[in-house]
Amino acid sequence: MNPQPRSGATTVVVASTVMLSFISFWRAAAIVLSDLASSAFYAGGIAEQAIGRSAPWFILGVMLFSFAVRSVYLESCSMFVRGGVYVVVRDAMGPFLARFSVSALIFDYILTGPISSVTAGHYLGHLINDLSVALGVPFHMPPDLFAAAFGVAATLFFWRANIRGIHESSTSALRIMQITTAMVLIMIGWSMITLLIQGPAQIPPPPTAPNLHFSKDGLGWLEGTFWPTIPIVAIIIAFGHSLLAMSGFETLAQVYREIAYPKLKNLQITSTIVCVFAVVCTGVTTLLADTIIPDAARGRYIDNLLAGLAMHLVGPESLRLAFQGFVVLVGTLILSGAVNTSIIGSNGVLNRLAEDGVLLDWFRLPHIKFGTTFRIINAIALLQIVTIVASRGDMYLLGEAYAFGVVWSFFMKSLGVLALRFKRGDQEYKFPFNLHLGGREWPIGLISTTLVLFFVAIANLFTKQIATVYGVGFTIGIFIVFTISQRINSHRRSREESQMEQFNLAVRPSITAEELGARPGSVLVAVRDGSRLHHLKSILERTNLRRHDIIVMTVRNVSTGAAEYGLGENQLFTDYEQNLFTRVVTLAEKEGKSVDLLVVPAVDAFDAMVQTAARLAASKLVTGVSARMAQEELAHRIGKAWENLPDPRPPFSLEIISPGQPSTYVNLGPHPPRLWPEDVDRVHELWLQLSEKFGSRLHHRDVVSVALRRMEREIGDPEMATDVEITLGAHAGPAAELEPGIKQ
Repeated sequence: MNPQPRSGATTVVVASTVMLSFISFWRAAAIVLSDLASSAFYAGGIAEQAIGRSAPWFILGVMLFSFAVRSVYLESCSMFVRGGVYVVVRDAMGPFLARFSVSALIFDYILTGPISSVTAGHYLGHLINDLSVALGVPFHMPPDLFAAAFGVAATLFFWRANIRGIHESSTSALRIMQITTAMVLIMIGWSMITLLIQGPAQIPPPPTAPNLHFSKDGLGWLEGTFWPTIPIVAIIIAFGHSLLAMSGFETLAQVYREIAYPKLKNLQITSTIVCVFAVVCTGVTTLLADTIIPDAARGRYIDNLLAGLAMHLVGPESLRLAFQGFVVLVGTLILSGAVNTSIIGSNGVLNRLAEDGVLLDWFRLPHIKFGTTFRIINAIALLQIVTIVASRGDMYLLGEAYAFGVVWSFFMKSLGVLALRFKRGDQEYKFPFNLHLGGREWPIGLISTTLVLFFVAIANLFTKQIATVYGVGFTIGIFIVFTISQRINSHRRSREESQMEQFNLAVRPSITAEELGARPGSVLVAVRDGSRLHHLKSILERTNLRRHDIIVMTVRNVSTGAAEYGLGENQLFTDYEQNLFTRVVTLAEKEGKSVDLLVVPAVDAFDAMVQTAARLAASKLVTGVSARMAQEELAHRIGKAWENLPDPRPPFSLEIISPGQPSTYVNLGPHPPRLWPEDVDRVHELWLQLSEKFGSRLHHRDVVSVALRRMEREIGDPEMATDVEITLGAHAGPAAELEPGIKQ
């Protein structure tokens, strides 16, 4: 059959809503705290080196101030501005400041990894040295050197995981925070007992100007000037040195789209949980450490303050050493999670910039095997490793540089939200304390918070010499790259005549069979790589269009960092999708058959494929083999995604097509299992034996039902696991049906 010539451009239906597996506010809080709570392990020691013994009070003050920053992010998330952070600031203050703000944000993200991994290395190094002393082993690990080596190793580990597209789940984050909560509760309870028995070693002096004793590095270019003698200036400088305790708030915006309905209410609950936990975990524990650890001993623990607190609690040394090990374990888990978050966040922001035309498309070309934006991930990891090596494991230096990036990122965010307050009126949530004067609303609370962040940012600019030089240099360098990239993209797109198929985009907020004009029972084919369309070719050859429509979908992968705002057409349908669908249309025309084209943005491709198949009432989902995983694992992942669908879950089949091999079929949902011949005989033999007692009332299905109920009761029995292993061993080899952990 010859294909009919088409008139006009092919229509592509594009989902404007990202398909997500929604999470509870507890899981969302755990994800945010995996980043934010990590500062408890380093903020207190870094701040004390810079401003003196009053540091714990300033750390506590910063954590209370986090409630104000929380409101900035709540108002920001309540506005859906298409295009991400860059477009938000661009719409509010213009393209110049937009590029500057996102450059500062990248600096913040890049520094998150080094400060977290190096801190974990310091805690581990000191634990090794303390164990050596306790065991009488003449061994001493240089903390800075070990911390730098550990930091590089951790960065390489998470670099590889992100290249392969393996991300930490919300379940893992929740488990880590449960363990962290247990550690914090034990630490606070044990500290209270210690204070009752032996009293405080000293009380940190109040956070007033006379009690501030700045180090030489803590004053930077202001050393020797009159500025630090002005009480309010001294307080602002000290606050700036402590602000890194609030790092990680950007993650709150990242998880907003994934929070379950009602979204804004659950986001408010999430942010409240985060702030309260941060006050206790970071503010209270830092204050307890400076109260219990004697001044004479605290210098040894300035870069592992919580481990020092563990070793100065009342009780046997062996018990305290064991608790120190627990603290280090928890610290390593949560700090390592922050390293991973920094790579994911940086990758998400840079991908959005590439989509907005601010970064060359070359950076976001997918990995040929894993489909990830490996060039961006490579650049992030390289910058982080260079930073770690250049710092030589100096936690204070990294912390000061990190504080510089954090405050400028917060300030630009707050300034953008403030500007949008006067330009727009569609905020579902507004920062509290608004006055109505002269027929206008004056956001006093938001203005005050923005001014505080501005003054602290200016103070950090002059008091952190190395951080300022490095931070300004990095920001300017990234800004120049963005500016040149944007001009190259604009020039190329204005002069380049595309040789690819032209498509009409039909953007829809949700995807249904009616929207596509497809009949129920369609065949949904998932594609991603234009050079690997063998499974689509097979479906085109075998499918009778009189019975089934063919829908070809591709998942537009977006990172969790891209979920704060909606996506524009240029972000949903890029040159990559245009090239992919050009090949799809060419292949379909060659076979003389028509296909419907669909783009679905999603964080998880497996969830997107299964949710789309369910919404379209498809009879079959078809995919090719994955370069990332075996067929069994691919089927298992898709099966788990089906299990996560809300009830009622529609059953449909999955076909995995591999070149030159028979297709693998998997039934998704409850279905009659294909029993092995020996199991059919076994059921019959059992039925014969039981029929002597129960007679004609008993049927073969009753035998199976009894067996299943007994198996359900004994599922935790070790003998059950042994029987399952024996069965799997007996049936090893090519199977007639793969069951990815689904009901059989």
